[in-house]
Amino acid sequence: MEAYLEIIIFFVLLTLGYVFGQSLEKNHYRSIIKRESQLRSIPVIASKILPEEFLPCQTEMVSGNVVISVDYFKKFVAGLRSIVGGRMASYESLIDRARREAILRMQQEAKRLNADYVFNIKMETSSISKGSQNSIGSVEVLAYGTAIIIEKDAVKQTPPKVSISGNDAAAINFRTT
Repeated sequence: MEAYLEIIIFFVLLTLGYVFGQSLEKNHYRSIIKRESQLRSIPVIASKILPEEFLPCQTEMVSGNVVISVDYFKKFVAGLRSIVGGRMASYESLIDRARREAILRMQQEAKRLNADYVFNIKMETSSISKGSQNSIGSVEVLAYGTAIIIEKDAVKQTPPKVSISGNDAAAINFRTT
């Protein structure tokens, strides 16, 4: 009888972890989508090459970082997945949220500087707070780049729109899920 009670408690806790984890994740995604739409005026571009139309300009390094922890349900599902192998889909949303949040924080810093663009964006990712059996506990993402502040007095027209294509660079536009 006691074994059945432990199994029932386990599944109740697992279900609660799933419900609360999903709710918090959905709220975080809603917040991300809202802030991404507010910061669309500051494009984030991976190119190292600054177009000549942007000169003269001021540059400033901007960064944003975030640490996001995994919930117990995802940890449990990932543990099961590690037994049979394959994609760790339960962690993909964790990495996606962390990456998008770090870029948003970098864009917010650029906005405080009145930057027009962020060029040469780079990202670093690391897992921290490893739990038992080297399972991931949380992930940190650091996004950094160069904020470009176009000197308005030197440019007689409005700042040019960036059109980047090919293998040189890619503008980062996030999907809204």
